[in-house]
Amino acid sequence: MDFQLKTLSLTQAATEKADALIVLAASPGDEATGPLASLLALAREADDLPAKAGKLLQLYRPEGVTAPRVVLVSAGDGTPASVRTAVSAGVQAVKAANPKRVVMVFAQPVDAAGLRQAMQAAADATYVYTTTKPKADARTVRQLVLGVPDAASLETAFRDSSATVAGIEFAKEWGNRPANHCTPSLLGEAAKALAEFPRIKCEVLGPKDVAKLGMGSFAAVAQGSEEPLRFIVLHYHGAAKSDAPVVLVGKGITFDTGGVSLKPAAEMDEMKFDMCGAASVLGVFRALAECKPAINVVGLIPSCENMNDGAALKPGDVVTSMSGQTIEVLNTDAEGRLILCDALSYAKRFEPAAVIDIATLTGACVVALGGVRSGLFSTDDKLAAALEAAGEQSLDRCWRLPLDDDYAEGLKSNFADVANIAGRAGGAITAAKFLQRFASDYAWAHLDIAGTAWKSGAAKGSTGRPVGLLMNYLINRAAPASEAPAAAAPAAPRKRKPR
Repeated sequence: MDFQLKTLSLTQAATEKADALIVLAASPGDEATGPLASLLALAREADDLPAKAGKLLQLYRPEGVTAPRVVLVSAGDGTPASVRTAVSAGVQAVKAANPKRVVMVFAQPVDAAGLRQAMQAAADATYVYTTTKPKADARTVRQLVLGVPDAASLETAFRDSSATVAGIEFAKEWGNRPANHCTPSLLGEAAKALAEFPRIKCEVLGPKDVAKLGMGSFAAVAQGSEEPLRFIVLHYHGAAKSDAPVVLVGKGITFDTGGVSLKPAAEMDEMKFDMCGAASVLGVFRALAECKPAINVVGLIPSCENMNDGAALKPGDVVTSMSGQTIEVLNTDAEGRLILCDALSYAKRFEPAAVIDIATLTGACVVALGGVRSGLFSTDDKLAAALEAAGEQSLDRCWRLPLDDDYAEGLKSNFADVANIAGRAGGAITAAKFLQRFASDYAWAHLDIAGTAWKSGAAKGSTGRPVGLLMNYLINRAAPASEAPAAAAPAAPRKRKPR
């Protein structure tokens, strides 16, 4: 979508040319004079516009307003969460008319957090997947003008939010692709395409490279598939070379049958989403390319399929990881941790400031937290607090779970240094305890996104999470010297390139 940021009052918005006009009004309101202010006052007086966020009133060709369709939407108390609800409702209301240009004006001042949520909600409401559905209706809203009291003061927030939306949509598109259109090789090509942007470099390693590195655990998962594995290494250089990078590690299982420990047939199609951790890393790099924060970031994506053939990994097999630790594979459906552990060992070479792995790792995390919050585990309180704060800021929330050593008892093995699963109890935690063994040399956090990476049912599809959380974390961490866009006159539109 083509977003524009423009200084607009309610009075000015009434004369804006658009197919539809959405007015976001927090309560209580102190609107100025003019046709839109009068409409808001009348609607409230008649109780036709309740104060609850998302409640709306649709009007057609009201007097004094240029746009033929006007939607008055309550933004509740004006908090970012309320703004997000309001924008989602407003955009859904105008979509049926297939508007090409929509103006959305804030009746009250809006801060950076509110603008960010408005843009992300609008993008979510208008996103259409088309990669393997070419006849699907394209996104109808081509241009969204965000009218705010002072555009100049929100320039940086607009730039960063535009970038984040681009990253979320990039992650969604790859997350939604079926497995035959998203093989490890194709994922590698997607990463290489990102290297066309300034400041980004990419290297894609194949089976021979992975064997040479000693990544026996990763290679073992891939051996049951005809699709060759790929180990993707991305670099974003936004700060001095001497600045230690943040390393993001994304689980890239492009399809997960469970291997010999076969999954039930029902909903197995959704195992194409098992690479959403990898998709989120790609999405972050797409966003970094656009907002250019002053920070160094490395992305690591171990990618393969977990399939069955005569060479497939078997329960009871013992594999040797890159770290030298041996692993008894008691369940081949606990394969994500087997590929991540080698990537975590590889991360050490960058002498990182922090390492964050992102993975659709356990059904146990879905049971614990549902689809609302991602599970957070960390050995570093400062890193955990920063990720929690970023989650709250972005409304892409997480919840920290424990890493007590007692949880590792079930991972003991008579035949290897560690088993790849423990019992059913505390499954999300024992999975994190397994990964912790390979991340002892740096500040580390693990995000289990099994419940938040995609939705099932009628709304089936990738959510693009946790790109929003990660981008907020990286932007917060970046030095103040982040590249800023050139200044422009407040009344002039601020554009981002159409997608």
